[in-house]
Amino acid sequence: MKLSEALALAEEKGLDVVEIAPNIKPPVVKIISYDKFRYQQRKEEKKRAHKPTGELKQVRITPRAADNDLKIRALQAEEFLEKGNKVEIMMALRGREKYNQDWARKRFNDFIKMISADYQVTTTIRPGGRGLIMQIMKGK
Repeated sequence: MKLSEALALAEEKGLDVVEIAPNIKPPVVKIISYDKFRYQQRKEEKKRAHKPTGELKQVRITPRAADNDLKIRALQAEEFLEKGNKVEIMMALRGREKYNQDWARKRFNDFIKMISADYQVTTTIRPGGRGLIMQIMKGK
């Protein structure tokens, strides 16, 4: 369709002629409301700009847990890391365990060694909540 015909048709309908693909020969245009076109463009830009960054996932362990249970939690942490999430490892301490933190830190370090995925430590082991907390994320 010729440009003059398209402009006449758009004016007749009370709409605008909007160029959709200018690089193609011949260029592609649509007869739509320009405001509606701008709204759709902004909506698409927001959708592209909003890429979800990794969530913070939590893996809870206890120092008394059996090695097999800790291996299962380590696999879970690896899955979270592979998906690009940050992982917060929380070792819940109860009663007298809170006062014997050397033993708890040793168990915590044993658990960390079970994680075979490449990771980097974002927050070192520190007291927090009801026990010890550490954060890791996918290594580069």
